[in-house]
Amino acid sequence: MEKLLATIIQIKASDIHISVGQPPVVRHHGRLRKLDAKVLDNDDTTGLMKSITPDRCQQELQQKGGADFAIEYLDGVRFRVAVFKQKGTIGMVMRRIPSQFLTFEQLRTPEAIRQLITRPRGLLLVTGPTGSGKTTSLASMINFLNDNYDRHIITLEDPIEYYHKHKKCTVNQREVGIDVPEFKEGIRRALRMDPDVILVGEMRDLETIRAALEAAETGHLVFATLHTSGAASTIDRVVTVFPEMEQDQIRTQLAGALIGVLSQALLPRKPEGLVAAYEMMVVTAAIRNLIRENKVYRIDSSIQTGRKHGMFLLDESLFRLWREDICDKEEVLLRSSRPAELAAKIAQAEKGLMDDDEDEGGGEDDDEEEDEDDEDDDDRPKGRRR
Repeated sequence: MEKLLATIIQIKASDIHISVGQPPVVRHHGRLRKLDAKVLDNDDTTGLMKSITPDRCQQELQQKGGADFAIEYLDGVRFRVAVFKQKGTIGMVMRRIPSQFLTFEQLRTPEAIRQLITRPRGLLLVTGPTGSGKTTSLASMINFLNDNYDRHIITLEDPIEYYHKHKKCTVNQREVGIDVPEFKEGIRRALRMDPDVILVGEMRDLETIRAALEAAETGHLVFATLHTSGAASTIDRVVTVFPEMEQDQIRTQLAGALIGVLSQALLPRKPEGLVAAYEMMVVTAAIRNLIRENKVYRIDSSIQTGRKHGMFLLDESLFRLWREDICDKEEVLLRSSRPAELAAKIAQAEKGLMDDDEDEGGGEDDDEEEDEDDEDDDDRPKGRRR
């Protein structure tokens, strides 16, 4: 195992996959490649698992078929580990946790984030598929606060990935399964610890979402992650977790508590490496109304017209990555929410037919949408015309 971990560090791979029937496989600059090593059998994978897995996680593996934890290797290099059963044998995936915090400039984090994370209260959601860099983005936000502001920050993580030292902030990190039994209990306890900021590693069930909303409503800044793509689908996901009879009340709560949604996707950078594309929604009075009135289908157009608040859609970010020759056209189209529209926009730009305003994402700023329902009937799904 030490040789494998040393290999990951040496070649700067992000992940290693261990499975019966093939040699170890690494993910390097977003691509999978097999190491020049022996094909692993059941005894190999079981031995590798036992060499690094704590007893409590080995018990969880037997009872539930899988377990997650973090380990520290030489010189403070840490790995997040997922062990699991597959076809009756043991499999593992290990992800290297970067030892340095990345700055907002290195991550190309949207400007709006600096303002949102210094708010005194509210819910900020960071969303995206697994492996899209949500944990890294949140760690850089916590580190920014730690360098610049005096706050009490409580994190609830499963497992703890980045270790934060006390700098200007006091940072208490609690690991689910070791320091606290579950996320919802951790949030409830955190409210009695004089927190300014609570980070919830994952809003994975109704009770955790409810607890996070209540914490944001009662005057705390709450950061949390969800496995959704895009701001509009994030709103739907939060609301539809609840029983139908509660959904109107949850929409009202969410409209009051939510301050922003940062969605992200990772894609290969030219010539090597990875870069994030973002979608940024800042909750304005107009968007608050759309959430409350269940008009989520109109959020994307509000983001398009909210550039002065620092908002933009994922496709605008993807277009910029292509325009600046950071990513290939094929890669940005693969991650687009509207690939046909983005392909048409790229084709226009390739022919030199795009003016500067369109290039930037276009659209007039329009934040006073609350009363435009009557004029905007074309927007409304069929069957809802007045």
